[in-house]
Amino acid sequence: MGIRPDLGMGELAQREEARFFCVPRASGMEGLAARFHRHAYAPHTHDTFVIGTVLSGYETFLAGGQRHYLGPGQLCLLNPGVVHDGEPVEGGFVYRILYPGEDQIRSLMAEVTQGEKDISVSFDRIVVDAPDLSARFAELHGLAERGGDALLLDTGMHGLLLALLSRFGRNVPCLRAGGAEPGPVRRALDYLDASFAEPVSLSDLANAAGIARTRLIRAMRRETGMTPHAWLTDRRVRAARSLLAQGSSPASVAQECGFYDQSHLTRAFRARVGMAPGAFRASLSSKPGKAAVR
Repeated sequence: MGIRPDLGMGELAQREEARFFCVPRASGMEGLAARFHRHAYAPHTHDTFVIGTVLSGYETFLAGGQRHYLGPGQLCLLNPGVVHDGEPVEGGFVYRILYPGEDQIRSLMAEVTQGEKDISVSFDRIVVDAPDLSARFAELHGLAERGGDALLLDTGMHGLLLALLSRFGRNVPCLRAGGAEPGPVRRALDYLDASFAEPVSLSDLANAAGIARTRLIRAMRRETGMTPHAWLTDRRVRAARSLLAQGSSPASVAQECGFYDQSHLTRAFRARVGMAPGAFRASLSSKPGKAAVR
């Protein structure tokens, strides 16, 4: 069972929990959701990078020869092999951690540079104040723990890692500006159009388009005004609208159109149509002369 992000400090003090999980489609990346009131880590290292944020409370730890304090709105960024410990400040803390491997970061840098290999990047500081990225990280961590929408998770994780490395990285190459790529974008849209009801990963979509993931995200945003996930969600809503107009139930429509569940359909549908799926279906089946809400 995951740790609830809305835990109050009174609840925080009552018990400790920790849960590891594998991030879907992330080549073995692990995640940790934990709540500690008394536990103190012995000095240790990781073979991977460590990216984490605290949702409530405070953690203190030694790393790089200095004592650090990590609280809400901040991020911990540890490079592989850095010795560190960790313990709660009075009152305990709730935190979220992801452990991206060096191979994953190298692959990401190869995409950014369009082919350059053996680029060794690292983070240039250990604790950073970044409320925007901390919030994005916590949201993606929750999505990964739940095993949510594949393309949303892939695209979000890809973008978050690039943002963290661009802002707090050392030896990070600049993103190369790309020109128009209508062919790859058209292939990507055709793939999404044919596969919208199925789980779609960013890697699958990039393979169908014939370009790297980073180039695809930028090309689709430039030529369609949407990210791959936003376009896929819109395609699913269009299909849902058609099925609802034929009288299908929202629950069956959610399943047929690739939504995670009915509430996922409802949020996406309302944002694009202006009303809930059930209300939309009812408005189209209203008696002649009865006003339909649009």
